[in-house]
Amino acid sequence: MRVLLSGAHGLVGGALSRRLLDDGHSVVPLVRGTGPSAGAGVGWDPAQGTLDQGALTAQGPYDAVVHLAGAGIGDRRWSAAYKQLILDSRVRATSLLAGAVTDLRPVPPVFVSASAVGYYGDRGDERLDEQSAPGTGFLADVCRAWEGATSPAVGVTRVVRVRSGIVLAPRGGALGRQLPLFRLGLGARLGRGEQFVSWISLVDEVKAILRAVEDERLEGALNACAPDPVTNAEFTRALGRALRRPAALVVPRRLVEVVLGREMAGELLFASQRVQPARLVAVGHAFAHPDLDGALAALLEPAA
Repeated sequence: MRVLLSGAHGLVGGALSRRLLDDGHSVVPLVRGTGPSAGAGVGWDPAQGTLDQGALTAQGPYDAVVHLAGAGIGDRRWSAAYKQLILDSRVRATSLLAGAVTDLRPVPPVFVSASAVGYYGDRGDERLDEQSAPGTGFLADVCRAWEGATSPAVGVTRVVRVRSGIVLAPRGGALGRQLPLFRLGLGARLGRGEQFVSWISLVDEVKAILRAVEDERLEGALNACAPDPVTNAEFTRALGRALRRPAALVVPRRLVEVVLGREMAGELLFASQRVQPARLVAVGHAFAHPDLDGALAALLEPAA
């Protein structure tokens, strides 16, 4: 299998690339720059709306296109300019790539594009699946626009929009940022800790994307999250148990809002999303880490 991959150097993209190569597949990365500077990849610049169509064609044909690129939503405080970058980096890149791959001959049989459970907004303890309506708020709006940008490929090839939960990995991502404090015994729940966290291990995130690539029954929205979402308080206790450290502190919501800003704090850390991977379950998908305790034990074992 030959896979065209954007975001190949990110947390998920890097793990996916390694898995594909280990399994004997070929990966063609989309990289910034064109011509010789692109190396073995295909050069593009989503901000400028440019993609090296010649290199794209020359390096094909492709059995799948997986699009994971986008500016990190938690990398910095949300100024108006950075919020625009979060939106533009997803919508422009997705639209550009969706249009480019449908011009290929043969057209790749599947286009898998990243999205996120932020699509559902803040929904309390409501159980959510792929049929649930979108929510409200900045991230929900971003996800709707992001998914909508795949429209050039819809009807031309099979399109899967992978709505990922919080991806857990010992290095990088949300868990990687939490571990130093938890290892010091400074683990803390956020506010009342009642907000639901839809999570997925990095191993299972890669498995879900590969399932989207390989299983022709999957099309449209696909929730990539473990079948056991937990509250923030439950997550805090589980991580404390896994590290054998106390995790009894509480960070007041107001303090988080002062540090991050009310909107960013509310949408990233206090929004509640109780998301179920209904379509993965329906096709008999097997999770490596279906429960949080098992996932944390597996993720933290090498560093224990």
